[in-house]
Amino acid sequence: MTDRRPSAWPPLLLAIALEVGATLSLRAAEGFTHPLWLIAVVVGYTSSLLLLSVVLDRGMPVGVAYGIWSAIGVVLTAVLGTVLFGELLGAVQIVGIGVIVVGVLLVELGSHARAHSDSGVAAETAS
Repeated sequence: MTDRRPSAWPPLLLAIALEVGATLSLRAAEGFTHPLWLIAVVVGYTSSLLLLSVVLDRGMPVGVAYGIWSAIGVVLTAVLGTVLFGELLGAVQIVGIGVIVVGVLLVELGSHARAHSDSGVAAETAS
């Protein structure tokens, strides 16, 4: 009998969305000049971190989970900051976003490659 855990991806994606929403709300609050936005900041960050703990409980390695959470959060926040607040991205920043995306892909591919090699070692050990 195998111990099958639920996927870590749905709570990770929701954690990312909440963190990005909280960060954008922090920008919208403009310090304390629009304090109602701070409610969204506190709720968003708190909920995001709680969901990140669910992701870890479901077996995703902490380095992979945090790397994906933070990197995708940075990319989405930068892009949405441009759309919502008119913050401009220069050429170097756009290249940096591309590097972050490639880095996330490499971390994810590396975690899958490691999982396959670890399961192969476990299968050899069991026989």
